[in-house]
Amino acid sequence: MINIPNLLTLFRLLLIPVFLWLFYSGLETAKFWAALVFVLAAITDALDGYLARKLEQSTPFGAFLDPVADKVMVVMALVLVTVDLQTLWMTIPALIMISREIIISALREWMAGLGRRASVAVSGSGKLKTIFQMVALIGLIWQPAVAWLSWVMPLSWGLLYIATLLTFTSMVQYVYASRNDFGSEPE
Repeated sequence: MINIPNLLTLFRLLLIPVFLWLFYSGLETAKFWAALVFVLAAITDALDGYLARKLEQSTPFGAFLDPVADKVMVVMALVLVTVDLQTLWMTIPALIMISREIIISALREWMAGLGRRASVAVSGSGKLKTIFQMVALIGLIWQPAVAWLSWVMPLSWGLLYIATLLTFTSMVQYVYASRNDFGSEPE
């Protein structure tokens, strides 16, 4: 079903190639524009969920597509920034974050097969992780090189490591919440 929240999610998916092209375009302000597209994607991420609840337009299609769009955009940003910065200090957090997304997606799929999807529903720590992750990535994508914005990169690095810690702790919480079902067989 096509509605406003689902259109916003589809729009976010369409932003992915724009983001990629801008990041590698070679324009003098390419990273600023790529970061701005990432901001727009983050806003649509928050807005589509809010509107789906507010307008009572939640759909199974939206429930499927929204996390896919989120994960693809974030993983793309993590990979681009990791390749661009070429440092172990970016690679390790990126690997932790990407691994967590794969593990939790698989866990949610498995728990859904058991009819226990609610036990791995999005938690407060997962939402907080997303906020820190998005803000950190905006700065790391942009990498402003002007003196009066010299605080952006240290702040972004700090937020990245906070997001990494939250990524790991939220994964442990999800796995712990599912521990009693590990011996169960999906339907």
